[in-house]
Amino acid sequence: MNQIFVLGALLIAFGAAAQDKAAAQPAAAASAPMRFGFVNTERILRDAIPAQRAQKKIEAEFQKRDQELARLADQLKRMQDDLEKNAVTMSESQRRTKEREFGELNRDFQRKQREFREDLNQRRNEELAQVVEAANRVIRQIAEQEKYDIIFQDAVYASPRIDLTDKVIKALDAGKAPDAGKPPAK
Repeated sequence: MNQIFVLGALLIAFGAAAQDKAAAQPAAAASAPMRFGFVNTERILRDAIPAQRAQKKIEAEFQKRDQELARLADQLKRMQDDLEKNAVTMSESQRRTKEREFGELNRDFQRKQREFREDLNQRRNEELAQVVEAANRVIRQIAEQEKYDIIFQDAVYASPRIDLTDKVIKALDAGKAPDAGKPPAK
C-alpha cells in the first residue's frame, strides 16, 4: 500500500512539473520574434544561371526534332496550297489520292508534334526539378544559418523586406548549394 502511495505521489509531481514546463515554453516562444521569409520560385527558374543552363540544354537537345517538325509543317502547307489551287483541274481519283496523302501526312505530323511536346515537357520537368532541389537546399541552408522560422514559396503577396529570392539566386549562381548527396537537415 505504501508503494502505491509513493508511486501516486511521483506521478502527481511529474505531471505538475511537466505542466509547469509546458506553460513556461509558450511564454518564452512568444517573446522571441518570429522570422519569416519568402522565395519566388518562378524568378529562380527564370533568372538563376543553373536554370538558364538547363533551358539551353533542353533547347539544344530538342532543336533537331523541332526543325523536323517545322519542315513537316511547311510540307503540309505546300500540299494544302497545291490541293486548293489544282483541285479543279485534277481528276477525281488524283484529288482523292492527294487528299489521302495530305491526311496521312497531317496525322503523322500531329502525332510527332504531340510526342515532341510530351518529351519536351518531361525533360523540362526533369531538368527543372534538379534546379528546384538545389534551390530548396540553399533555402534550408539560409533558414538554418539566419534562424528563419518559416520560408514561404510563391505567395500572392510578400513584402520585399522578407524576399530572399536574390540571396537564393546568388547562392545558386555561385554554386554554393549544399551537397546533393547529403540529406537535408530537418
